[in-house]
Amino acid sequence: MSTEPEPTEKTEPGTRGAAPEPGPEGTGGAPGRAADDVAASAGGGDAGAAGAPGGPDAGADASARDSVAESGDAGAGDSAGAGEGADGASAGDGGPATGGEAGEGVSGGPVGGEEAEAGAGEGGDSAGVDADGAGKAQLSEAEAELAAQRLERERIARRKAEKQQPVESGAKLSGKAADLLAAVRAVESGAKPVAAVFSEPEPPRRPVQEPVRPRPVSAQATGAGGAVGVGGPAPEAVEAVQRVLAEGGAPTALASQAAAVLGEGADEELRADPWQLLRVTGVRPEQADGFARELLGAECAPDDERRGRAVTVWLLEQAALAGHTALEMPALTAALAQRGVPGADAAVQSTLAEAEALVFQDALDTAAPEPAEDDDEGAERPVRILVGLERYALAEESLADGLARLINSVPKEDGSAEDWERAAASAKGSAAELIRAVAAGGLVLHTGGQASLTEPAALLTAARGLGLRAWAATHSPLGRDRFSELLRAERPSDPGSDGAAHGQPRPGSPAGTRPVATVAGLLSGAEGPGRDGDGAFDLDLLVVLDAPQLDVETAALLVESLPDGARLVLGGDPAVLWSAGPGRVFADLLAARICPQVASRRPDPGPLGELVSGIGIGELNQVEAPGKEVVIVPVRDAGEAVHRTVQLVADSVPRALGVPAEETQVITPGHGGAAGTRALNAALKERLNPGPGRFGGFDPGDRVAYSPAPGRTLPGRVVGADADGLHLTCAGEPVVVPKERVEQSVRHGWALTAHQAVGCRWPAVVAVLPGDATQALSRPWVYTAFGRADRHLSVVQGAEQALPRAVAEIPAKPRTTRLPVLLRTQTPTPG
Repeated sequence: MSTEPEPTEKTEPGTRGAAPEPGPEGTGGAPGRAADDVAASAGGGDAGAAGAPGGPDAGADASARDSVAESGDAGAGDSAGAGEGADGASAGDGGPATGGEAGEGVSGGPVGGEEAEAGAGEGGDSAGVDADGAGKAQLSEAEAELAAQRLERERIARRKAEKQQPVESGAKLSGKAADLLAAVRAVESGAKPVAAVFSEPEPPRRPVQEPVRPRPVSAQATGAGGAVGVGGPAPEAVEAVQRVLAEGGAPTALASQAAAVLGEGADEELRADPWQLLRVTGVRPEQADGFARELLGAECAPDDERRGRAVTVWLLEQAALAGHTALEMPALTAALAQRGVPGADAAVQSTLAEAEALVFQDALDTAAPEPAEDDDEGAERPVRILVGLERYALAEESLADGLARLINSVPKEDGSAEDWERAAASAKGSAAELIRAVAAGGLVLHTGGQASLTEPAALLTAARGLGLRAWAATHSPLGRDRFSELLRAERPSDPGSDGAAHGQPRPGSPAGTRPVATVAGLLSGAEGPGRDGDGAFDLDLLVVLDAPQLDVETAALLVESLPDGARLVLGGDPAVLWSAGPGRVFADLLAARICPQVASRRPDPGPLGELVSGIGIGELNQVEAPGKEVVIVPVRDAGEAVHRTVQLVADSVPRALGVPAEETQVITPGHGGAAGTRALNAALKERLNPGPGRFGGFDPGDRVAYSPAPGRTLPGRVVGADADGLHLTCAGEPVVVPKERVEQSVRHGWALTAHQAVGCRWPAVVAVLPGDATQALSRPWVYTAFGRADRHLSVVQGAEQALPRAVAEIPAKPRTTRLPVLLRTQTPTPG
């Protein structure tokens, strides 16, 4: 355990006594170790050293903790709670359940976004109050930060006050939440977001008009507009929908989206069935009910068959946003009853009859023998009845078919058995097992942490040395670049790096001459080897890293695109957060055991690796960090958490560890609340890159998180803006975001949610765990957030015992999928 020299800073507002600034002044230790005695040896104070992140004495004197209500998401937008799925909607915070962008959604209803933002201003005033009144004589940097935070809270308070006033339809308000606030005259004032539909809070909501296929990340693609609905609905069609919306009291701003979603004759469809408005992103049943009352008058009734069908489909969409590909019938009917649909069973049957959903009967135990003919009728095999949307049902069935094709087909004879064995013999440990498994079969699963990436790198190098057209695909551009460096270290002169016969990248591929692409770029054609004459990938071996981030639709597209005889390796860390989209493909495949599985035996090194490995098995272990790899900073409330975080990023980490602020990433559970990404980004911008935000709230040099499609977040930086839109650079690639897409697809990126950060790593990470976000914590969240750090992790700890409890007791929330049943029925079990 080490300590820093005596600090020279004066006491600042928000500190306790004369404590030195928090940060790399101490090291991680045992969960129960008190911090004050160690900190005192470093010059006084209580935050200089600390125990493990959840120690009972971590911040023992921080008992006066304000309970701040947070309406933000747990990593996926503005949902009320902890979302998961991830990253998602069109701004990709993390999963599919917040409106507009992947983390900017409105799971709490049309006013949910405003409510969440307003919540960010509550309970944070104590951050700038010093018990002794120290620091009043001069304006320190900390006081400047706190003043900026107060201005932000005042602005939010004004917006919250404005929400309480009557809002006329069509009034000029900013943001989707403000538009939807005026959606229906029958909607009540919206003082409180609506509770989540299902137990798992909703991740970012994906826009309905987004295409299923991921978009290119290239500058050409984004510069071409990246906007939804290029060549969208005709102006006359939009005008016709505007008239219908105006009659029903809904904002005409929804007309373009409604016309795109409902297609030709959208105005007549809305008149005939006003509840079709539910198909527009962000609209909730209560708003659709008010719209229907205005159009139908006395004919509008709760038991209307049209209402039952629309709410059923809406609930299935909400379930998909929470990660389910289908719902069990009892869960669906119970949710319908909660939404005031009389005759829930009849509503489901009507939906099935109109082919707006599909029903499935899946055997609960496919391994049980078929009942004999002379058995009693009661001996039938038990089944469960599921209801799901067609798009996800088809994706799961297509994925199961494609995986069965890979397993049952004979791999191409690229390299003799002796060549493969020679390559395996030259590798070490688990890498040799992986090479042998790939030589023998078409589908292989590989599990392990960050250190295990050397094994797929060894496989890729060996395969290309044997003449195979081998490529790797990662979830994010940062992951792609890191794996490219790993390949370069594995074999600097890759024999396949220059020739077309070995999979030379297409011109303009951001991966350079290395055979690595992002999944999105591979599918879109912007990266990778391209496709052959049959439309299949022009390759022999595909290694997909970050496989837990594959949702069922993306996985189906990848498998469908593989040629016959190709080999597929799915690799990743099964302990991280699951995909933003519906499904749990990697976990389902691991559980099905239909193909070889290779578990890496390479542990992540150092104190960080020890800490994260323990979290993966449900233990918050004691770690000794002599190099200040882990530092715990106890805080009393969310306001102090913001103050300490800014100190760490701007001063402590750069000074003590030499990691600049631009290489330090802040990770927090949600967007809303007093220590969510909004509040943290406002404070960090004021300190690191102050400016008026003249480009839609952004200035050149701002760190941003850009989400071009659901479940994808690209860290980047603002370059400038012009008539074409906001100019960014993301992983070295120029990107232009059209101005109409900026609000829902770009946010400041000094602070991210864990769902946005998955697939990336930074030299230093500051994980912020405020007391008002304890419900968002789970073992996968903590594992993912802490595991994003390469060299240093600071934990701003305000969650007290909620952190060790989350690690020990709160695993990943289950998702309902059909893939395991489909896999067992279509593929043989090894052995």
